[in-house]
Amino acid sequence: MQVCKKMADGVLHVSIAGKIDTVTAPALDRDLQEDCGAADELVLDFSEVDYISSAGLRILLRLHKRMVQRKGMRIIHSNETVREVFSITGFVDLFTID
Repeated sequence: MQVCKKMADGVLHVSIAGKIDTVTAPALDRDLQEDCGAADELVLDFSEVDYISSAGLRILLRLHKRMVQRKGMRIIHSNETVREVFSITGFVDLFTID
C-alpha cells in the first residue's frame, strides 16, 4: 500500500493505492492519526484502493469520529467493489462518499 498526503488550507488530502487490510491498516492508522491533528477536513482519495478489509473499515470509523468534531471527512473516487463494501456495512450512511 502506498500513501501520498498533501495539506492545503486546513484540508488533508490523502491518496491511497493498494489494499487496506490487516497487514497494512495499522501503519495507515498511525500515519493518519498523526496528521489529522492539524487538519480541519480529511479527504481520502480511494481511486487506487482495490480492497478494504474490516481492519480498514475500523480505521475509517476511528478517523470519522475524530474528524466529525471539525469539518468532517470525505471519501472520493472509490471503485465499485469498495462502494459495495461501504453499502453492505452501512458506512454509506456514516460517511460522505463522492
